[in-house]
Amino acid sequence: MKRALQRQLWLLAAVAALLVAAWWQVRSDRAAAPGTLLAIAPDKITRVTLDMGHAPAEHYVKRGEHWWRTGQPTPMRADDMRLAELLRIASAPVQSWQPASSYELAKIGLAPPQAKLELDDESLRFGAMTAIGHNVYVQVGERVGIVSLRYMPRSAQSASMMQMQ
Repeated sequence: MKRALQRQLWLLAAVAALLVAAWWQVRSDRAAAPGTLLAIAPDKITRVTLDMGHAPAEHYVKRGEHWWRTGQPTPMRADDMRLAELLRIASAPVQSWQPASSYELAKIGLAPPQAKLELDDESLRFGAMTAIGHNVYVQVGERVGIVSLRYMPRSAQSASMMQMQ
């Protein structure tokens, strides 16, 4: 009986050590994570402007629970789901950050940017795809981050085309 108890204690100690190691690894991974594009909570954003190439800029404002497209002769109700998609870009996980001075911005599609998304007073400038993987360069202030291509904003026309398919 003593040996069985001794084995169980060793097993319990090993399990406890593994749990501590796993906790420490998760904690250090979170501390080292580059974070998201913006620190703003998407549900707090009230103004959105999307500028894509040569297309006219799209301006939106949140009134109550719904989004409205402004900048037209008459404001019209916007597609709330499309705006939710644009707002999710703010919380896109960044794979890595580098100072903008580390790049030639024209070579990575940021001078001029392929798309510009303004969320309240924050500006996101989207560039070209990275050479490896399905990622895109995004400039936020004086930093350039790499995020998944799925966070690249689309114009209202291309978004409605995607919904039809």
